[in-house]
Amino acid sequence: MHITVAGKQVETGEALQTHVRDGLAAITKKYFDHAVEANVTFHRDNRSHFACDINLKAGRNLFMRAEGEAPDAHRAFEVAAEHLAKRLRRYRRRVNDHARSLAEERDSAAVPEMARQVVLRQDEDEAEEAAAAEAVAAEAPHGVVVAEHPTEIARLTVGEAVMRLDLTHAPVLMFRNSASGVLNVVYRRPDGHVGWIDAPAA
Repeated sequence: MHITVAGKQVETGEALQTHVRDGLAAITKKYFDHAVEANVTFHRDNRSHFACDINLKAGRNLFMRAEGEAPDAHRAFEVAAEHLAKRLRRYRRRVNDHARSLAEERDSAAVPEMARQVVLRQDEDEAEEAAAAEAVAAEAPHGVVVAEHPTEIARLTVGEAVMRLDLTHAPVLMFRNSASGVLNVVYRRPDGHVGWIDAPAA
């Protein structure tokens, strides 16, 4: 893991940098051994305390931030590192819960709910797009369908659906909300946030 230590009007000597690198290495090894890089910045707050900001890239599209304040820089880092460890621990627990739920789904004797996933050719002309959409709706034998295969609709909580979206790096996921029983959709927005479509119950 690549670690960068910087200071804004704060001296970051070799002892502090070693403390930061050793501390982050221990945390990531214990909770998330796939971290890519970390940026640690020290600065002074308005009360003349030291503040530490940790920005960790723990994987593709997975960023975590933690902050800490203390009378000295070493302790400020330790406070921020404790917050980071707590978040990594929570994330790992969610990943483990998600993996268990997937295993339970595979082992379940219940017949999974299935749907049809269709990939359509992208047409530049709007008229062709409209015609393609109508053809698909009418199930006409036109050449607009690129691929078609069955897909399983899992019964998940919203949190589990977001977790699965992150783990599979999919742009969109349809699922049946385990709380309401209706079909929901979570998707990755262009701004990086996750959107959630919750259809009203019948």
